[in-house]
Amino acid sequence: MIFDVIEQAVVNNGILMAWLAIIVGLIVLVWSADQFIDGAQNMALHLGMSPLLVGILIVGFGTSAPEMMISALAALKESPGIAIGNAFGSNVANIGLILGLTALITPIAAGVGIIKKEFPALILVTLGVFVIMYDGHLSRIDGIILLATLIGILVWFARSDMVTDSDNPTTGSTAIDNVPKTPTTSLQKAIVWTLIGLALLMGASQMFVWGATEVAVYFGVSDVVIGLTIVALGTSLPELAASLAAIRKNEHDMALGNVVGSNLFNTLAVIGIAAIIHPLDYARNLLIRDWGIMFALTLALFIFACRFGKVWQVDPATGLLRKLRLERYQGALLLTAYIAYMVFLALSAFD
Repeated sequence: MIFDVIEQAVVNNGILMAWLAIIVGLIVLVWSADQFIDGAQNMALHLGMSPLLVGILIVGFGTSAPEMMISALAALKESPGIAIGNAFGSNVANIGLILGLTALITPIAAGVGIIKKEFPALILVTLGVFVIMYDGHLSRIDGIILLATLIGILVWFARSDMVTDSDNPTTGSTAIDNVPKTPTTSLQKAIVWTLIGLALLMGASQMFVWGATEVAVYFGVSDVVIGLTIVALGTSLPELAASLAAIRKNEHDMALGNVVGSNLFNTLAVIGIAAIIHPLDYARNLLIRDWGIMFALTLALFIFACRFGKVWQVDPATGLLRKLRLERYQGALLLTAYIAYMVFLALSAFD
């Protein structure tokens, strides 16, 4: 009897430590991601990178860094549900929760450039991942293909952005048009904070994955559900903070471009890195259910932003292509879809 009591106390303390690890890891993740983005952005400005690369490459990579770290560690622990579910779940959260909530607060104006290029690229990438993952296995070759695709897309964005901006700045495709044009700190400090932020991201990610895994085992919840919910939501908080801050500053392209860029990194880099570290076998319901939800929300966002295809309208007062808006009711639909999906996962977790 006494040994049973001692064993139960040890188990309870272990669960308390796991929850503490999740909470502390989440806090450090959000803070360190912010420091990493600031440092990397200032470093990029010192090195004379273009606004597109500062926006999509630095900020997109920075806000997806927690997902990359967590999926990489999950792959090392042979937890494919967390590795892949984290990427899919983060994309669902980025569109349904982050853009849905942001548009509900203030309608988001979308530049035509991002609808002509970034959105179609994201849809094609999402379809391509389905084809690669259809056999239920991700090999190292698949991971290399995903990462090579990401590099090719970033190069394409950078090259076309330079040409488009020089021809007609009003239709240029930038993820973030209002980033600072001059660095706010020295190059040395920028490098130091980039490295500190990256190191803390790695440590916090390890803590978060351990806590989430322990809680999943204790409650008998599958690692897929944990990856799709608590891990995905936790690693999407940097994107949420960035989008809400962008709306407060009236920088709508930042809010939309942040999510589109982050979803590209999640789909290609997060899954690709995990597959390269350790080949992954996964349940088919990741494609049938969770990929389907991710694709449906991606397509819905594209349709909403296009105003059902009316992308090419010209404002008669200025002669320029109009900016299109993600309205409040559309944000409410996206947010409702996300909440319904979370409720469904919560109910299915304990079936």
